[in-house]
Parts: sequence; structure tokens; C-alpha cells
Amino acid sequence: MPDYYDGGGAGAGAILALFLVILPIILILALAGYLISSFFFMKLFEKAGVQGKWRAWVPVYREMVFAKLGDLSPWVMLGAILIGSILGSSTSAFGIGFIFYLLPIAALVMASYRVGLKLGKDWPLLLLYLIPTLGQFIWLGIAAFSHSRWNPHVAPSPWRTSFLRDTTVWQGIPAQPDAGAAPAAGAYGAPDTYAPPAGGAPLSPAGAYPPPAAPAAPPVPPSASHPPTTEPPAPDGTPRP
Repeated sequence: MPDYYDGGGAGAGAILALFLVILPIILILALAGYLISSFFFMKLFEKAGVQGKWRAWVPVYREMVFAKLGDLSPWVMLGAILIGSILGSSTSAFGIGFIFYLLPIAALVMASYRVGLKLGKDWPLLLLYLIPTLGQFIWLGIAAFSHSRWNPHVAPSPWRTSFLRDTTVWQGIPAQPDAGAAPAAGAYGAPDTYAPPAGGAPLSPAGAYPPPAAPAAPPVPPSASHPPTTEPPAPDGTPRP
């Protein structure tokens, strides 16, 4: 009997020691993942014109800002994160917890799809999310450090008429234009058109040669129907009165 209890105590001690060794590694990896993802979010927000770099360093809130940029309601993103974390952990014993864990991932994929379109990225890039954890970091890194310009004027979102659409207005975060609307004059993506200044002559586009001047009208010869008004002198040479 004493040997039995001694063996059980040794096994528990080994498990505790292993846990104490693994726990710091897990914490270091979690901290590194947070720092890297926050930096990627910050660079992506700069592209989109979001004011305040601090927004990228606040957990959960940064995902809500990302959802707004992806035309997804930030409150839908918040709800997906809360449901996934609370119900996912509480129902894991019943074997259905993974379903709730997928909710925030699905919301991130939806927002990433729209953000990718605004950066000129094709949808197959979203297949990176199939790589657990690491795939999201790779996608964020590509979106943050690619040379693509931010262009919010893209095709309408599939959920633009549902409760998933974004209707919130937050100061410091540029409002995304109505999906499918024409770009405003002078905005990125607007057509290159030229309007002459009011009250003045139209100007030539930059770098173009000025149009040739119109030829001058030729002098009009005197008409034969209007003879000179001066009369010829008299036959004897004296001028006429």
C-alpha cells in the first residue's frame, strides 16, 4: 500500500513539474503572438487611414476596428468573440465546443475577405486561415506589408442588406463608402476627369501641347459695288467742287 501511494505522488509531482516547465513557454509564445499581430494590425490600420496607433494594441477592440474596415458590424465581431470564448469552453466537455470556437474565426474570415478586396487581394489568399493560428498571422503580414493601396470602392458585400452590415460611426475611423457607390471626385479610384474653371478658358492638361491658334481671317477686298467716293478731275484739269 505505501508503494502505491508513493507512486501516485511521484506521478503527480512529475506532471506538476512538466506543467511548470511548459507554462512559461506558452506564456512567451502568447505574448509574442500578441505583439506580432498588434504590429500587423497597426500597419494595416495606417493603410486604411485609421487615426491612433493605440487601437491596434487593444485586444478585442482591434478586431472590432478590423471588422468595420471589412464592412462587418463590430458588434457582430464582439458577439462572436464572446460566444466563442464563453460557450466554447463551457460546452467543450459535451464535444460541441469547437462549433462555438469557429464563430470568431468565421467573422474574421468575412472581414478579411472584404479587406483583401480593398487591397486588391484575391479570395484564395483566405485559405491561409486553414492553417491553425499561424495562417492568420501570415494573412495579416501579407495585407500589412504588401505595396497595395487601400481602395474602399469595391463590389457590394454579400451581407449588405442583413444585420451583419456595418452601420456604426466611430471618430478616428474613416467611414467606408456605400458599397458599389461611385468614388467621390478626387478620391482614390475616381475617374480622371477635367472640368474647366468657371468663367475662364479651358486649360490644357498637364504635359500637353497647347492647341494651335486659329488662322487669321484674310483681308476683305473692296467690293465692286462700292466705287471710290473721290471723283476724277474735270477735263480741263481743274478740280471739281
